[in-house]
Amino acid sequence: MGTIEVSENISNQSRSRRSLLLVIVTFALPIILAKLALEQQWLDMGVTNKGTLLANELTLEELGLNSAEFKKHWLIMYSLPEECSRYCEQALESVHNTYIALGKEMPRVLPVALYQSILSSEQQHTISKSKWQLVAMPKQAKQLILKPQVFIVDPLGNVFLSHQLPENTVELPNFGKQILADMKKLLKYSKVG
Repeated sequence: MGTIEVSENISNQSRSRRSLLLVIVTFALPIILAKLALEQQWLDMGVTNKGTLLANELTLEELGLNSAEFKKHWLIMYSLPEECSRYCEQALESVHNTYIALGKEMPRVLPVALYQSILSSEQQHTISKSKWQLVAMPKQAKQLILKPQVFIVDPLGNVFLSHQLPENTVELPNFGKQILADMKKLLKYSKVG
């Protein structure tokens, strides 16, 4: 009888150890996998904006613009290059199409073009047919905005998101879609403007 009890005791201890090991693995495995997923960046880290958030705080006033002129609207602000070439005109058209695609949200948004040099009469005529508000780029803005890009500005005058222009015209439709995605999301969750 003694040997049967000893073997049963060993068998019970073995089962207890397996059960304890199973419980530990059950709780530890998800933690280990989560840690690996974060460290190895297996998952999208929750970034939902298509543009780039500005690292430094920037306001319209710092750019030399009076935010009161824009009457608490959201702004899609395109800083034009020094010379507005055919590519620049196509980018203007693409961003304007983005503005039109806002549909019922259009009254909450103003498209603003910051120009550095005088536009040709043909360019002015084309732009005047659209809803663009043309504003001469102030000196302060020229020091802070070093290349043509599109900025998103909130109704309080904070410039917080930028979209870099694509390298070629083939990518302009996708560029417009990215701006549209950001604007729709912002307008959906904001009651301001």
